[in-house]
Amino acid sequence: MATQNPPVADIETAQISSQTAQAGSTTGSWANGAFQKLKSNLVFRSKWAELNGAMGDLGTFIPIILALTLARDLNLGTTLIFVGIYNFITGAIYGVPMPVQPMKSIAAEALSDTNFGVPEIMAAGILTGGILLVLGVTGLMQLAYRLIPLSVVRGIQLAQGLSFALTAVKYVKQKQNLPKSKALGDRPWFGLDGLVLAIVCLCFIVIVNGAGENLRRGCGAAREGSDQRDEDGDVEGRKSKTARVRKIIFSLPSAFIIFVLGVVLAFIRRPKVVHEIKFGPSSMEVVKISRHQWKRGFIKGTIPQLPLSILNSVIAVVKLSSDLFPGKEFTATSLSVTVGLMNLVGTWFGAMPCCHGAGGLAGQYKFGGRSGACVALLGVAKFVLGLVLGSSLAHILNQFPVGLLGVLLLFAGIELAMAARDMNTLEDAFVTLMVTAISLVGSSAALGFLCGMIIFVILSLRGWTKDKPFSTIWTDRSTPEQP
Repeated sequence: MATQNPPVADIETAQISSQTAQAGSTTGSWANGAFQKLKSNLVFRSKWAELNGAMGDLGTFIPIILALTLARDLNLGTTLIFVGIYNFITGAIYGVPMPVQPMKSIAAEALSDTNFGVPEIMAAGILTGGILLVLGVTGLMQLAYRLIPLSVVRGIQLAQGLSFALTAVKYVKQKQNLPKSKALGDRPWFGLDGLVLAIVCLCFIVIVNGAGENLRRGCGAAREGSDQRDEDGDVEGRKSKTARVRKIIFSLPSAFIIFVLGVVLAFIRRPKVVHEIKFGPSSMEVVKISRHQWKRGFIKGTIPQLPLSILNSVIAVVKLSSDLFPGKEFTATSLSVTVGLMNLVGTWFGAMPCCHGAGGLAGQYKFGGRSGACVALLGVAKFVLGLVLGSSLAHILNQFPVGLLGVLLLFAGIELAMAARDMNTLEDAFVTLMVTAISLVGSSAALGFLCGMIIFVILSLRGWTKDKPFSTIWTDRSTPEQP
């Protein structure tokens, strides 16, 4: 009996079903992989360490946001809601404590110019975000990352770190009027925001955290190196009482404890602040921006902010991330795109323009942040505070001891500045220090970057001439070598 071939229609149906099954399997595999990556990025390496690390960026975040809220009527509630969402998303995407900070150059312009109000701030943020998005999508940001030498980037990081540290010392040493960015005289030695309190907190952080990663591997876990030395020194395997005390002390979440202390002191300094709290989110509406405000925002906000965002918010963050998290691979393209998208969403509703920052990353790493769960947790806290308290939270933050914020900012700045310690050659160190000096004196990262690139090129050309002065190049070429 002859075998009948299946109809052509049945064969086509089977092929379509097979292709559909393969496509579904591929989609399911991709979704499962994305879910596993998301889960891995949001896993707490150590609960206390990640919680402590989340406090590492507040020394920068709180003063800027509070000053703009009080001086320029920034919508604090809306800012907290959107920044909280940004924090959670970036933590989930990158799997490291990627910070979300206010754009500092735009904030500085708003605080120094009374005519630079909320519409100009939002216009500057939208335009900056749009340009960064274009640079990321077109690949130009990645090209810039590859072309800019490491020594120049380290100079920018060192300048930014020292700038943070100097600002932190001012916060500790002098009383501050944050809305006007002015010092109000020397800080008293004693009191709920005195020098003694700040110095004690500073010493407490040094005792708990030490000088850095070489002595500390996470504040929520036992010090592996210290424990190992203790165990090696104890022949019978018994830990001494001193070792147990050290383990407990080194496991304390120092930054979190200081932040909680600051909140408690805020209520003690002004108990009536409780009556000024209003529950519920702030009203959210689209910001109306006139043509003139778009122009002012671009000229006075976007132009000064762009170099800082490109260098410190994207390129320096990529470099620092590769140093701190060797297993994680980030591109300048992805960071540029995320910064761009952040500022093309929330700013239309009055949220402060934001970016990533090498200083924030260094600060969160310093205090124990190791995963995306660190900033995701911080994001949830900001989101909840924005919904529950709204802009009335500013009354509490206004009573927060500024000296304690200075202590947190000081360690973030030092940690960022220490990234330049890998400049081992004389030429690299020279370029780094030149960029740092020019950036600090000129108060411009763009000026420091430009001068650094010129110096780097000159040194490279000098190297091609085998370190001979330019005045002797032609003489040496025209004079025959003596036997």
